[in-house]
Amino acid sequence: MAGSESSSKLRTIMAFIALLFALLSTGHCSSQVPLVMWSSEGYTLPPMASPAAGHIISNDQLVSYLNSALGSAPHNVLLFLQDKLSKDDFTRYGGVFGNNHESAFPNLESALQSSSSPLVLPALSWLGASAVPGLLQEKLGVSPLSVDPDTLAHLRLNASDNTLLLIILPYSTGIMKAQGVPYTAIYTGLKPSRVIEEPSMVGQSSMGRSLLQAVVDEVKPPLMFNTTSGPCIMLWAQNLNVSFNNLEWIDLGPLTFAPGGSVSTAESFCNETNSRLVLDYGSSVPTYNLFRLIFSMSQRRYPVSARNWFTLDTVELLFNADTAIYNGSRGIYAPAEYSFHCQNVNNFRNALLVPRTQNATQWRILFTDFQIQGFSILNRTTDFSYASDCAGFFTPGIWMGLITSLLMLLILTYGMHMIMQLRSMDRFDDPKGPSISVPQSE
Repeated sequence: MAGSESSSKLRTIMAFIALLFALLSTGHCSSQVPLVMWSSEGYTLPPMASPAAGHIISNDQLVSYLNSALGSAPHNVLLFLQDKLSKDDFTRYGGVFGNNHESAFPNLESALQSSSSPLVLPALSWLGASAVPGLLQEKLGVSPLSVDPDTLAHLRLNASDNTLLLIILPYSTGIMKAQGVPYTAIYTGLKPSRVIEEPSMVGQSSMGRSLLQAVVDEVKPPLMFNTTSGPCIMLWAQNLNVSFNNLEWIDLGPLTFAPGGSVSTAESFCNETNSRLVLDYGSSVPTYNLFRLIFSMSQRRYPVSARNWFTLDTVELLFNADTAIYNGSRGIYAPAEYSFHCQNVNNFRNALLVPRTQNATQWRILFTDFQIQGFSILNRTTDFSYASDCAGFFTPGIWMGLITSLLMLLILTYGMHMIMQLRSMDRFDDPKGPSISVPQSE
């Protein structure tokens, strides 16, 4: 029973160390090593506030704590220096998942179990860790003595003298217990066993590990038409595709939203009731000497809703000497203080743009991730107001779910009604008495 409790306690200690390392060092994780410090039985190390998640203990913070700790802790100091050590090593080799017999740190577990106040620093600056021997030498005033277990077993230490021992691993806790003197022990690494590069360095070096991530496309700012009083009209779309007579699509997006694009908005205008955004591409569109895309909007007050609404009345394509006009007021509208957004605006499938002129049927228009606002734009802003989306609340999926649920409810109601109409027998035939006569009316 005692052995089982001891084993359980050891596993708990190592699990606590691994968990503490994982929780407190999830952020900046390059060029850092862990540090574990404990003292012999009967001595207590001063407490240290737990570092915030991702915080790396600096050299100055370590010096401050060592000055405080060595003021009350035993001055026989054992410094265990691993050639390479990282916080992940405690999880991978510590046997924290119940495999205590496979642990690579049995002596460390035993030492932490016997200490009343161990200190665990999951992330210590690599420079700070490498400076630990010099810090201890300066504080204790003695030169470090590098020893192995055989040499340590024959040393005679004095509790009143300052001693700094560099222990060459492996090491057994029984050696210091045989000395019978109080001690302070520190376990850290000369350098990390795993180095993860900073995000800013990933493009400069192919060494180390880095997280795989999808390339995020740069989001271009919206197109804005400004007047003397500030921004007046805003437009943004992932793609502004047009096609004539089912030929190849022409994307006007790069010409519209790219920095230094070739589009001009000089002929646009806006006021309190009407806005007109004119995108003049000149001869930038192949095969066209003149190409313009015009958005005409208006706002008016509707007494039923007691608020102003704006509509995208028309979208016009001016190409060479012809004009194709589309009506958008039936599906493209929003409260005047909102912007309008739709994932797909087109004139050929679930069309929000309805051809008004005869030549409009020759063009196909497809605006992807389209958003526009022509009124109530705040000054000194590049953000749209709250968007009113074109997606209706009752989508086909919602309708299917509602109809199916209603059908199941009707079936359940009918079944419950039929069950409630069942009647049990209230008359029984007695073989010793006269036969029961049941009238046909019953």
